[in-house]
Amino acid sequence: MRLIPFVTALLVTAFLIGIVLYRDTLVAFAANPPWSSEAPAEDVVAEAPEAVVEASPSEDARAGEVDVVAMRSVAKEIDSAIILRGETQAARQVEVRSETSSTVISPPLRAGAIIEAGQLMCELDPGTRAVNVAEARARLAEAVARQPETEARIPEAEARIPEAQARLIEAEARLDEAQVNFNAAQKLQADGYASETRVKNAEAAVRSAEASIIAAEAGVKAAEAGVKAARSGLDSTKAAIQSAEAGVAAAEKEIQRLQIRAPFGGILETDTAELGTLLQPGALCGTVLQLDPITLVGFVPETQISRVKIGAQAAARLTTGAEVTGKVSFLARSADMQTRTFRVEIDVPNSDLAIRDGQTAEIIIAAPGDTAHLLPQSALTLDNEGALGVRIVADGDVAAFAPIRILRDTREGVWATGLPDEVIVITLGQEYVTDGVPVNVSFEEELQQ
Repeated sequence: MRLIPFVTALLVTAFLIGIVLYRDTLVAFAANPPWSSEAPAEDVVAEAPEAVVEASPSEDARAGEVDVVAMRSVAKEIDSAIILRGETQAARQVEVRSETSSTVISPPLRAGAIIEAGQLMCELDPGTRAVNVAEARARLAEAVARQPETEARIPEAEARIPEAQARLIEAEARLDEAQVNFNAAQKLQADGYASETRVKNAEAAVRSAEASIIAAEAGVKAAEAGVKAARSGLDSTKAAIQSAEAGVAAAEKEIQRLQIRAPFGGILETDTAELGTLLQPGALCGTVLQLDPITLVGFVPETQISRVKIGAQAAARLTTGAEVTGKVSFLARSADMQTRTFRVEIDVPNSDLAIRDGQTAEIIIAAPGDTAHLLPQSALTLDNEGALGVRIVADGDVAAFAPIRILRDTREGVWATGLPDEVIVITLGQEYVTDGVPVNVSFEEELQQ
C-alpha cells in the first residue's frame, strides 16, 4: 500500500526535471512534431536570414528596460482652499445665576424665548432689604450733619496757639527782668548796699518767671494738641461719612440683585427659575445663547497654518445641506497639545437663527492660488527616507523620484505641487523602478484608444 505513493512521487519528480532541463527541446517538438508536414524552424530561419539580422538589434536595445505606464501632466492654476471638518458654536453662552438669596416672585420664561439685553429673567422677594437701605441712609445723614461742627473746632483750636505763644514770650521777658534784678541785688549786697531780703525777693521773682515759662510752654503744647484733636475728629467724621456711603451702596446693590437680567440679547436655552423657587448665591436662573452671528470652529493642521489669514473668506456646508459664508475672525497662536492643530473661528451671519449650536460643518477657507498637477492617488509612492512623491520619466527615458506637496484631495485625485509645469508621471509600475533605471513607457491615453 505504501509502494504506490512512492512510485507516483518518483514519476512526478522525473517529469518536472524533464520539463526544466529539456524545455527548449519539448517546445521545439511541440511546434514541429515528426508527423507535421511543415518545414523545420531551422529552414525558416535559413530562408530569411536578413529579417533575423534586422530584428536582433531592436531586441538588444530593449534589454534591461522596465515596462511602465505613464501619463502626461500639465500644471494648472487652482484655488488652493483649505478644507476642514468643524462645528458651529454660539457666539456667546452664559449661565445667568443669582448673586443673593431669596425667593422667586416672577413667572418663568420658557426655553426658546427671544430675549433682549437687560430684560428681566428672574425677580426675587426684597424682604427687609428696603429697611436696610433706609437705615444706611439715616447713618449717612447723621455723619454728614456732624461734619460742620467738627470742622468748626479746628479754627477755634488753631486760634489758641498764638495766645499761648504770646504768654510764653511774656513769661520769657519777665524771666529776663527777674534775672537782671537778681544779679543787681547780689552785687549791691556784696558792696553792703542791699539787704539779704532784697536778694531773696529777686531770686523768688526769677523762679516765678521760670514757672511762668513752663506754664506758657504747656499752654502752647495744649493748643497744638487741641488742633490735632480737632483735625482727628474731622477725619473721623469723614471716615464715618464714607462708611455710611458704603453701607448705602451695599444696601442699594442688594436691592439691584433682586432683579436678574439678561446680559445680552439671545435665546433662552432653558426655562428660567420657577415661581416660588428659593435661589441661593450661585443658583441658576437661566441659560442664554447668542446665535447671531454664529461661529464656525475648526482645527487647521500645522502644515497648513501659514496659509490661513485673519479676514480670509470662508464657506461651509452643514449636514442639513445649507451653505453659509463668512470671514476668519480668530486664529490660535498656540497648538492643541494632543492633535498639534490650531483653532480657527469664522463668524457667519445668522439673523434668522436657522443655524443651531453644535452642528457639524465642512469648512473651506480660501488661500492664495497655486499651480498644481491632478494626479491619481495610485501614482503616489515613498522614497527610502519616507518622503511622499511620484516616479517620473526623466531625460533619457529613465525613472526618477520627485517629492510633492498635496494641496487638495478630491474624488478625481490629488492636486500636488513640487513638479515641473510639464511632466511625465509613472502611474503603473512605479514600485518596480528606482532612480536611473531605464523604462519603456506606454502612455495611458494611447492605451485607451
